[in-house]
Amino acid sequence: MDAPERQSLILNLARDRGRVDVSSLAPELGVAPETVRRDLSTLVSRGLLRRVHGGAIPAESTAFETDARYRAQANVAQKRRIAAASARLLAGAESVFIDEGFTPMLVAEELSVLGRLVIVTASLPAALALSNDPDATVLVLGGRMRGRTSATVDHWAVRMLEEMWIDIAFLGANGISCDRGVTTPDPAVAAVKREAVQRSRRRILIGDHAKFGMISFCRFAEVSEFETIVTDTGLSTREASRYEALGPRVIRV
Repeated sequence: MDAPERQSLILNLARDRGRVDVSSLAPELGVAPETVRRDLSTLVSRGLLRRVHGGAIPAESTAFETDARYRAQANVAQKRRIAAASARLLAGAESVFIDEGFTPMLVAEELSVLGRLVIVTASLPAALALSNDPDATVLVLGGRMRGRTSATVDHWAVRMLEEMWIDIAFLGANGISCDRGVTTPDPAVAAVKREAVQRSRRRILIGDHAKFGMISFCRFAEVSEFETIVTDTGLSTREASRYEALGPRVIRV
């Protein structure tokens, strides 16, 4: 197996498993650990993988996006802390936008006990999380449903948002970069997120530390457009200060 074939296999394994480790890949592929490290470095340089201690995780791109099942299993404790801290930023808001994604769905669960709210969402899981709350009025954006995230997209969803002014929006992202802005792989998703940014008075960006420094295909906002970023302590204080220099407060939980 030559290097390109081996690297293609490593990439597929990372996407199937969610993570690959040098210690397990070397015997599995029948090569030295140094060879695996070189392959990982090549894939990282191409933006296909991201290095973590002992191995690598797949970077989301136009060709690959983690599905809901993986997101519901990865870093769950961190995501729950982020969701709880985000919900505490409601500050009297009466209308709320909840983005698609697992962490925003956890925010919806937190909001379900906070009193009378009008909640707008493209996310069917978020809507279901609020379905038993008698005090919540839930408006689900219409449109084509993306199977990967069970969320609605395309011009129907954007058109509904165009008619609204929303107090606060909780938005996720696939990539958060000081230089390249806030990004996501799918243009249809980016269009809904961008409209939500434009239609909300306050904007909260939520995401675990693995999203920082990553760049995906479609930019839907600048970091400076957010009031607050809520993440976990995996983002160093030094890195947090770089994002705060652009305007938003960074909360690490």
